[in-house]
Amino acid sequence: MALYFKHKSAYVDEPCEIGDGTKIWHFSHVLKNATIGKNCIFGQNVHVANEVVIGNNVKIQNNVSIYTGTVIEDDVFLGPSCVLTNVTNPRSQVNRHSLYEKTLIKKGASIGANATIVCGITLGRYCFVGAGAVVAKDVPDYALMLGVPARQKGWISRHGLPLPVPGADGIMTCPESGFRYKEASPGVLRCLDLDEEAALPEDLKIGTKLYDSFKKK
Repeated sequence: MALYFKHKSAYVDEPCEIGDGTKIWHFSHVLKNATIGKNCIFGQNVHVANEVVIGNNVKIQNNVSIYTGTVIEDDVFLGPSCVLTNVTNPRSQVNRHSLYEKTLIKKGASIGANATIVCGITLGRYCFVGAGAVVAKDVPDYALMLGVPARQKGWISRHGLPLPVPGADGIMTCPESGFRYKEASPGVLRCLDLDEEAALPEDLKIGTKLYDSFKKK
């Protein structure tokens, strides 16, 4: 017996694998051979193509299509109407079904509303792609990516807040969690207080302050 929720207007083609606690809302469609983890949320009008792999606790907002060749790890957030692709040079007259390119979205990454992710790249753990950005190259862990084309504008914490300029010791502290971050080597950021694969402590899983409250006055 299925232990996930599917709205009556949604379609799930068999065979596919869907984890316990996942919710699939209005007018969404999951094609056969897709693999979806536990406790995911699929908003209205989400399309999941054949053989897509999605991890646990993934949040997908309205009007997102996830195409064959995409692998999404745990705890990823896909904003409303963001765009994923799977062929760099599509032509209606040329069949490239055997040439779909892999896009890997790693654990904890967030993609903002209306952003576009060109296929064949990797988005690093806990990176943040701003709304409307167009990303065409690999993105490092914890990178904040903005603009068209997207460029790295700094580092962002696991709680989704831009990290300040590092002190003399090279450490940057998240203003919400207090977690410290430092470049382990040039361009490679790591959290000093929590392993990237570890779950957040219970007291840090619920936000209590609006984003604007962290801005400098």
